[in-house]
Amino acid sequence: MKSIRLSLILLLLSVSSLISADEEAAMEHIQSFLDFATYNEGAVTKEQLASTDISQIQFIDARPAEQYAKSHIPDAINIDWREILSRRDEVPRDKPVVLYCNTGLASSKAHLILQLSGYENVKVLSGGYREWQAREETQ
Repeated sequence: MKSIRLSLILLLLSVSSLISADEEAAMEHIQSFLDFATYNEGAVTKEQLASTDISQIQFIDARPAEQYAKSHIPDAINIDWREILSRRDEVPRDKPVVLYCNTGLASSKAHLILQLSGYENVKVLSGGYREWQAREETQ
């Protein structure tokens, strides 16, 4: 019985040391990103996109499915920002990706998650879908 307890204690200690080592590596990765991130890291405006071929960009709507179903940027796919890590295999690495939500807040969170996961081709639509819609209506 003592040997079983001792084995369990040793197992727990080894697992806890692995967790703390992984946590430390994750914190170092986050800090290295923050050391070089600019204030508007990864933001892009609709005007900046106007000079590019929109059909070559993958838009990702980071809003809940109900909002996406009501209205979205044409050809955008819907990945709720809270699912971006588990569905990151749906985010292309071979072309520009622009994330958006209503205002840019939720898509900025998704952007940070993807950046920390190694995606360098991802931007956030500044002003979000609301600003995109407002500009569409004035054109």
